[in-house]
Amino acid sequence: MATIFYDDDADLSVIQGRKVAVLGYGSQGHAHSLNLRDSGVDVRVGLREGSPSWARAEEQGLRVLETNAAAAEADVIVILAPDTAQKGMWEQGVREAVQPGDALVFGHGFNIHYGLIEPPAGVDVFLAAPKSPGHIARRTYEQGQGVPGLLAVHQDATGGAHDLGRSYAKGVGLTRAGVLETTFAEETETDLFGEQAVLCGGVSHLVQAGFETLVDAGYQPEAAYFECLHELKLIVDMMYEGGISWMRHSISTTAEYGDYVSGPRVIGDESRAAMQQILAEIQDGTFARNFVAEIESGGEFFAAKRAAGRSHPIETVGRELRAMIPFIDTPDEEY
Repeated sequence: MATIFYDDDADLSVIQGRKVAVLGYGSQGHAHSLNLRDSGVDVRVGLREGSPSWARAEEQGLRVLETNAAAAEADVIVILAPDTAQKGMWEQGVREAVQPGDALVFGHGFNIHYGLIEPPAGVDVFLAAPKSPGHIARRTYEQGQGVPGLLAVHQDATGGAHDLGRSYAKGVGLTRAGVLETTFAEETETDLFGEQAVLCGGVSHLVQAGFETLVDAGYQPEAAYFECLHELKLIVDMMYEGGISWMRHSISTTAEYGDYVSGPRVIGDESRAAMQQILAEIQDGTFARNFVAEIESGGEFFAAKRAAGRSHPIETVGRELRAMIPFIDTPDEEY
């Protein structure tokens, strides 16, 4: 039976009695920093000199220091830089700033699970991971709500890591919705698998393939976009609210029948075998080694794939159609 912690299971005063340094101010970094600050926690942000996020963090009322200085000043060091930047950050001064009795906190288990960062024996190590993008974790906190999260203790050097972890999760707002107790291995491997096979890799390629199939058959690109991408949010919202069965109850009987007879032809034995292979490569470290090697070699493959994705016809059609729908809050296209 899963263990899930809520507000009553956590003592906020534990994290309020510590000095916290959040290293990084991206999607997760800004949410953790601001939510902790608003929960009465002593927070400072650690960034490299010249970081474009420095001014933004100060404008939002946070105290900003150089990365190593922030880590040295705190006794809870939260590493929320990108996965591929964390090892370098650790080796370039954060490791020396960590003292016995301190706590290291992560938002994702990648660097610990795959041995890229090896924490000293005398410190607590845990992760507190919102199951949402950072801007949603921040927005729901401000609304008095929260997003679910994961909590895992990798190392309990002081005997207080579990209490501190629950308190930290409460400060970020995760215990409002519920925090699932897990392990670094489970969090890392399920997160990577979900991203690759379903949420990002699976969905994006399914959408592109559906769009291409319709356009190649002579249908209007605009009609293909609405059918294969725009309506996806409406279907996912129904699954989010009530599960797959609720979605099937809510759609037409024609669509439901098509789900049963055609879905298994798209996601069949070949797709399931591919998913099993993807999971195996995550579990044995193959994906992590390849990813780190790609970034360290300059990221040429990564950059080429990103550019190809942005130039796909579905992106051009989508930009034009979204501009015509006034209630869609479109992002800055220069990203």
